[in-house]
Amino acid sequence: REARRQRLVYEDCYPLKKDVSGGETPVQIGRPREDRCPHCGGRMVDMLSLDCRDPRLAFLGLEGIVTAACCPSCICYMEAAYSRYSPAGDCQPLPGKLLLPEVENDVTEEEYRELTSHAFTLGAGPVSPFYGAMREDTGTLGGFPNWLQDWSNTLCPDCGRPMVYLAQIPWEAVTDGAEGTLFIEVCPHCHIASMQHQQT
Repeated sequence: REARRQRLVYEDCYPLKKDVSGGETPVQIGRPREDRCPHCGGRMVDMLSLDCRDPRLAFLGLEGIVTAACCPSCICYMEAAYSRYSPAGDCQPLPGKLLLPEVENDVTEEEYRELTSHAFTLGAGPVSPFYGAMREDTGTLGGFPNWLQDWSNTLCPDCGRPMVYLAQIPWEAVTDGAEGTLFIEVCPHCHIASMQHQQT
């Protein structure tokens, strides 16, 4: 049987820029949620939401709205967090496994407000697919990631396929003084997003 290659990155890449214009944008980072983490009791957050109906996001080949939600406190203590999204815009975090027996919520209300207070947009145009791979301080959509530890594509918990790298968000970009980067991947077949934290 002929083996099929699976694309794990997108060849197009856009930087994610802070937006002070207040205009329309297909990108939302750090959108607040009302549900609570089952592990630490902290508030969950939509770390990334993409309106793929925007023509600039056509290169992703994803339908509708793609959202990745997690607990900003517990993500540091998990191999990966997962959420199931619907193209209509709904998103449901999936049960995850902690690497520690228990954790406490270490995100203060002030930090949560800061995390969910920024507006982002795409850069003016696409850049080199290796743009994000050469920077630790830049958020990017598409292209190649700058893995801070090892290359680590997660497997979809539904179909078992390797997930496709989608975006990286340096925590410093959304929370002053925070360390590390959040890497987000997607399984377009099962409508599942994965998130993993890495830091040096």
